[in-house]
Order: sequence, then C-alpha cells, then structure tokens
Amino acid sequence: MNSAQQADGWDRSSPAGRHAVVVGGSIAGLLAAHVLTEHADRVTVVERDRYPEGIGPRPGAPQSRHPHALIEGGQRALDALLPGFTDELRAAGAPRVGIPADMVQWQVGRWFRRGPASTYVFTGSRLQIEELVRRRVLANPAVTTLESTDVVGLLGDASRVRGVLVRERGDGARKEERPLEADLVVDASGHGTKAPQWLTAIGAEAPREETIDTGLAYSSRVFRDTNGSLGTDTHAFWVVPNPAQVYGAVVLPLEDGNHLAVLSGLRGDEPPTDDDEYVAYTKRLPHPFVYHWMREAEPQSPAFGFRKTANVRRRYDLPGPRPAGFLATGDALCTFNPIYGQGMSVAAMSAVALRDALADMRRTPTTRRVQRALLAASRQAWDISAGSDKKMPGATGNALASRAVDRPVDWYLSRIQERTPGDPVVGEAFRRVLALSAPVSALFAPKVARAVLFGSSAPTPAEPPMTREEPDV
Repeated sequence: MNSAQQADGWDRSSPAGRHAVVVGGSIAGLLAAHVLTEHADRVTVVERDRYPEGIGPRPGAPQSRHPHALIEGGQRALDALLPGFTDELRAAGAPRVGIPADMVQWQVGRWFRRGPASTYVFTGSRLQIEELVRRRVLANPAVTTLESTDVVGLLGDASRVRGVLVRERGDGARKEERPLEADLVVDASGHGTKAPQWLTAIGAEAPREETIDTGLAYSSRVFRDTNGSLGTDTHAFWVVPNPAQVYGAVVLPLEDGNHLAVLSGLRGDEPPTDDDEYVAYTKRLPHPFVYHWMREAEPQSPAFGFRKTANVRRRYDLPGPRPAGFLATGDALCTFNPIYGQGMSVAAMSAVALRDALADMRRTPTTRRVQRALLAASRQAWDISAGSDKKMPGATGNALASRAVDRPVDWYLSRIQERTPGDPVVGEAFRRVLALSAPVSALFAPKVARAVLFGSSAPTPAEPPMTREEPDV
C-alpha cells in the first residue's frame, strides 16, 4: 500500500486499538456497527433517542407508525449479516405475505391475477424488526451506545475526519460539547442528516444532492378486520397510484392480528387524519372495495400523517475535496419515497456492501471506493423509486430530466407493467426486480423479452379477486 492509500485506506492488519463511530442507531446504523466489529475493537453508536425497553417507538423515527415492508432483497441481506434472522422474525409472529397469491392488487388500470406467489414480504411493524436487529447487534460487547446524545459536528479537517463532537441531550442548561475521537465515522443519521453542514464546517465539500419530489403524502391508521375479508384467503390490499390515477391505498397485516392501512395522495389533496374524513377519502380510489372494508372495520388507533416522501440521493461518490475516514449509509446517503417499501431492505443491503468492500483483499478499501460500493447497493432501488416518481404529475426536483437513450427502455418497461397483472412469466420477473432479489437485467431474459415484445396482454379479473386462483391440475 502506498502512502496515499495509507492516508485514505482502512488498514486490515489488525483492529487492535481502532475505534469506529456510527451516527444514528436505527436499522442502518446498527447493521453498519455490526459489520465494523470485524475491523475495529470498539464501535460506538451515537443515538439521539433513548432506546425503549423491548418493542417500542422512538421519537426520532416518526415513520415507525406507518407501514413497512421487508422485501426479499432485505431478507437475504439480514440473514447474511445476522444468520437466522428471518426465522426469528417468523417465530416472533411477523406476517409473511405471498405476492400475488395473498393480495388483492390494482395497478395500471387492471386487477392482478392471484396465481402462485413468486415473492414474499414481511409486513409486521418496523418496531418489531428494529428491536430484533438491536438485540442481536448490541449483544456484541464490542458495540456500545451513547443514547440521548446529539452529534453536532466532525473532528478533523478537509483531508481526514478524526471523530465527532457530541452533546448530551436533556432538560435544563445547555450541555457541553465534547470530542469523541475515532478512526472512522459512519453517518447513518437518516434523511435529516446534518453531515453536509458538518463537512463544510471543516473545510470539506458537501455532496451534490439529487432530488425528485412528487409531493406524495400519506396517512396511516390501525384497524381490526371485523367481517372476515382479511386473514384467511386474502391477507392484504394494494391500490398502486400512477400518473393517470394518483390515489393509493395499502392494507397490511401486523403481528398482533390487526391491519395497518395507509392512504396516499399528492400535494393539495393529502389524505386527512380526521376520523370521519379518513374513511371517506377512500372514495377517491378507482374501486370502492377498500372503502367497503374500512367502513366495517374497527379503528384501533388515530390516523397519523407523513409528508417527507421525496427521493434524495447525496453523491459522496463524486470527485471533490472530501475527507478520508467518513462514510454515509442508509437514508443519510439515499432516501426513497416510502411508498415503494425499500428503506429497511436497502439499509441491510448497504451493510452487506460495506462488509464486502472492507473485506475485499483485491482492493484497498479507500473511503471513496467504499462509498461507491454503498451507493451501488442503493442504485436499483433509486432507479425504481425515482424512475417512477419522475413521471407523476407535479413532480419537482433537479433529477427529473430524461435522456433520449432512456426512451426505448421506458417503452419496454411500460409494456412490462401492462403485462405484469396477467402474465405469470413477466409478473414473476418484475416482482423479483421490485423485491431487489434480481437485477434489472432479469427483465430482458429471453423468455421475458419474448412475452413483452411479441405477446399480448393476458386477460385479468374484471372485479377485485377476493380469492386465490385454483392451481392448474
């Protein structure tokens, strides 16, 4: 290793005496800390909240009240990092929904056939998943936490970060700032990250941000199914918005037997949180089946709104005067519109990318090289989320522009979406890509391409299919 690589690289020779700091103790931060225990003898997670005893909310994660999906790409990543994790999740009662078999789904103006499941998603609460991750990661004595503590800046200069400035939170007089030195700092503080300002303050360059914002807002509420529509042959409802029909609804099972409903709309016509208006809002959907279910279901909670749904990507991978010893991951690196259910899975996949980049004996793990690996782990999810959102009416942001080279791909993808509701071959490939368990290239496999280019759209149900299809004998 030459001197420049030593200045910017992570020495693999021994973790002895090495200290890493992770800013933020949510799923992305905890998994990053878990990976770093193989490369440092101490890892400190600095968390602004106090962790609950067992399963419970944190003020710093207001989105935990809303639906979360652990798709197959995230499931595989979590099992690779924490072996047996999904078995533990199932044992804890997390619902596992097979798509399309278990779901009544409307998209692109059509009802989906409910053939055999080709992908599965866990739909339990984020609180349950986060508690299981936290318990597994914090069982390692190499990981310690500083709870109820803010990171307020970075130590070091434009060439290298050498730790963070922290300040204890709490009532009363303003607490003193103190230094916490580290060989590596990983920002996993979420979409509200202050890292761009911290970098500017030490003379480094903030990352360029790419944004696409549809103005989508959603409102979530817990219900108990009272008429038997959900829980036996059907486990979930899903109405997917598109440029021609901008309203959405999802109803997913929770681990306690209740169902979490979420309604979505665009800016200027946001779903309400008022009890009576909440149910009435479902009349905007293209079919009244969600309205009829919700009118009979029994509310178990008030409705909670959420408005921060922009796609934001921070390009730390691009050239610029940025310091060694600093990385960003999770929502601090790339935030997606939550309607696509990618956040937890990308956090886990990013931790796998961090693990692999640090362990790759063929290449020196320089800061930029590792940061590029982290960005690559989120690229497919970004292409799905941002690529879909840029077509929505009223979308804003600096990443909306399309290139001429994208037009043939957009045409091909539009044909895939038209055929997915009724064609099992196209549908299986499309669902695997959306689940981040197959690369986008799977959409161009010969049998898929033949169906897309030469096949016609298969018939689909005329009304909501409330039962699964009978398998062919």
